[in-house]
Amino acid sequence: MVTLPKPRPIDPPSAAFLLAESKNQPMHVGGLQLFEKPEDAGPDFVRELFELATSGGDEVMPLFLKHPYRSVKTAGQLFWREDQQFDIEHHVRHNALPSPGRVRELLELCSRLHSTRLDWERPLWEAHLIEGLADGRVAMYTKIHHGLVDGISAMRLMQSTLSTNPDERDMAAPWAKRALRSSQKPEPEAPIVEAARGLAGLPADALRTALGVTAEAAGMPGALIKTLSKGVRNETSTMSLHAPRTMFNRNITSARRFAAQDWPIERMRAIGKATGSTINDVVLAMCGGAIRTYLIEHDALPDAPLVAMVPIGLKAKESHLPSAEGGNAVGAVMARLGTDQADPADRLRAVQKSMKDGKDALKSLTPVQILAMSAIGQAPALLGPALKLQGIIRSPYNLIISNVPGPRTTHYWNGAKLVGNYPLSIPINGMALNITCTSYDGDMGFGLTGCRRTVPHLQRLLTFLDDEIAALEKAAGI
Repeated sequence: MVTLPKPRPIDPPSAAFLLAESKNQPMHVGGLQLFEKPEDAGPDFVRELFELATSGGDEVMPLFLKHPYRSVKTAGQLFWREDQQFDIEHHVRHNALPSPGRVRELLELCSRLHSTRLDWERPLWEAHLIEGLADGRVAMYTKIHHGLVDGISAMRLMQSTLSTNPDERDMAAPWAKRALRSSQKPEPEAPIVEAARGLAGLPADALRTALGVTAEAAGMPGALIKTLSKGVRNETSTMSLHAPRTMFNRNITSARRFAAQDWPIERMRAIGKATGSTINDVVLAMCGGAIRTYLIEHDALPDAPLVAMVPIGLKAKESHLPSAEGGNAVGAVMARLGTDQADPADRLRAVQKSMKDGKDALKSLTPVQILAMSAIGQAPALLGPALKLQGIIRSPYNLIISNVPGPRTTHYWNGAKLVGNYPLSIPINGMALNITCTSYDGDMGFGLTGCRRTVPHLQRLLTFLDDEIAALEKAAGI
């Protein structure tokens, strides 16, 4: 007699993402990877990859076998249960682009795939191997529910199966048990990676921290007064009270549009060196300038600057973190994007000052205060979708902009060279645009995910981003 795994209750953060889901608001994250075929690839290379990825259906990691369920017997509580009729070919699919096979057709396919909800009756993930690009490249689009993993963990899962050896073959897919090779040592994670991963759990974890620690132990009264006073004065902090309402901050539909492009990190580094700013400051200034142009084009630019929630990490020495504890403090800065400034140099200075003020505010707090204040600052945005209170609770920021470091060196999968890596994220009601960036092998890949109706012609933002980096170079005298 076969003993089935005992169902286990779903933890509160994961349950929150599951319960916040609706037809118009799917709660999965995704990724698009582009590969160049190896020189010895035959005409059936993609079919062979698909067969390799779907072989060994009984050797799938437990994470990729579980799905949520609830019933009268569970008193409405959500549980994880293993799929006893797991069908790997439902989850892993082989697609081909229509002619002429441009990147445009690829992004349109990813937009449609990202628009549909995952079926709760099955494990909450899909992977699509895509051929038909005119230049011969191969793409893989994956999506996985945020209730299973956060976006950063999903990206790391994908990376864990890649190799720096172009001659390695018979490599497993990310969902296979044998994909977790002990010989592979991932590159060290920067503080921002820990920040992004930590912020994924803020909907419940940080709020529990804020509520579970006494005010005396955390020093919350002083920290709260300091943060609130900054918010009232419209200064950068972990909390914002001055985000203007824009065309992005409305209820969304189910349709998504995805746009992606990368730029050499060296260009951003050169701008930063010439202006005394960080690469992340330059990324935010690029986004601020592009969004400003986009909103002007739609006659929708507010007078006040837009506010972005930016996850950051502070090293132990930069916060009140005892040296014995090590690690990083995780927090979020509500950064003003300088969209009220017409000059690109002024926008960059506004972003630079905003981020510096926000980091300085976090440095003055203990790790518990950082976590708690970041949670309190985000609570209106998080509680709206979870409690169906859109339009009642006003979001403290206009959009999320994340910048997550990826591999610094070239990677391969079964001889195919990874040449592009772009994240897809989650628009929510009241926040129709999300920008997530990840670095890879000298390039910064921008992934823009938006509601197709609320953010029309989203791909125009790519042109404006390109214009903005050129404008920043000119302003910096490069």
